[in-house]
Amino acid sequence: MTEATLPGTHPDEILNIFGPRDQNLKVLRRMFDVAITHRDGRIRITGDSDRVKQATRVLEQLRGLARRRGLLSIEDIEAVAAGETVPPALPSRLPTEESNTSGQGRPPQPAGSVDVKQAGRKIKPRTKGQAAYVSAIRKYDLTFCIGPAGTGKTYLAVATAVEALKSQQVRKIVLVRPAVEAGESLGFLPGDLRAKLNPYLRPLLDALSDMIDYDQTRNLMELDVIEVIPLAYMRGRTLNDAFIILDEAQNTTVAQMKMFLTRLGERSHMVVSGDITQLDLPRGTTSGLSDALKRLSSIDSIGTVYLGKTDIVRHALVQKIVTAYEDNQNET
Repeated sequence: MTEATLPGTHPDEILNIFGPRDQNLKVLRRMFDVAITHRDGRIRITGDSDRVKQATRVLEQLRGLARRRGLLSIEDIEAVAAGETVPPALPSRLPTEESNTSGQGRPPQPAGSVDVKQAGRKIKPRTKGQAAYVSAIRKYDLTFCIGPAGTGKTYLAVATAVEALKSQQVRKIVLVRPAVEAGESLGFLPGDLRAKLNPYLRPLLDALSDMIDYDQTRNLMELDVIEVIPLAYMRGRTLNDAFIILDEAQNTTVAQMKMFLTRLGERSHMVVSGDITQLDLPRGTTSGLSDALKRLSSIDSIGTVYLGKTDIVRHALVQKIVTAYEDNQNET
């Protein structure tokens, strides 16, 4: 049994080499019949001596290729392993005549798909509204998205954030949610504070786990490349080179929303999503999301997207359920 090590591998490079949900890593393991693990910035290859040498040479080439090209495909893995020449990809940031409205140099990209895979397939907007949402995220440094449950507000924002991390447009992802009770008290939930907060942050983790393998997600969280935190933990921070998502934003107060929006740092991007029909704030409390939409409506460099019933992509019944509740509200 032989072991080889590739030191000094950045988490972004690991993400690009191993692929979404570690699909490339699984191919490499099967191809060379070796164990490949990553920990503390080191890739370790263990197995038969000759196979370890082959796998190490291929991984060294793949690391260089990932530094030049970003995310690698299974075809890239197979081509390098076979000793073939992989054609150079276009640069991830091409010069463009159309400038970003926010003026921070990120060129618009087509909204046909997001360069992130779920179950081996690229994530794509499935409605015109969702396509407009992805385009807005790519165009503006701050984007608001308002829509009912099931329209992909959180999922597409997380997918776009993972895409930005893999292409090294940002250094970290910060996923944020207000810990507001929806008819049940935190005090009745078992465990310590972390355990009590977990149900509020679970939807963000679920979306993330669809796109990045669990072990890889855990490793990136340990390295602070990915943070999933309650809104209250944002106070006093300034986030540079980050992709920040605020989910369930309708449950923020005006003061909380102001605090969150002013965390935006240099070369960062922020997405604020929520459903203004599902308010869990105390009666008489103004939603920070509704307030921000009014206050900031005159700022052209902020994107705002409204999704509707036609953008719901969950089970077909969800659209009918939303319609039934809306009809009932209109009657009352």
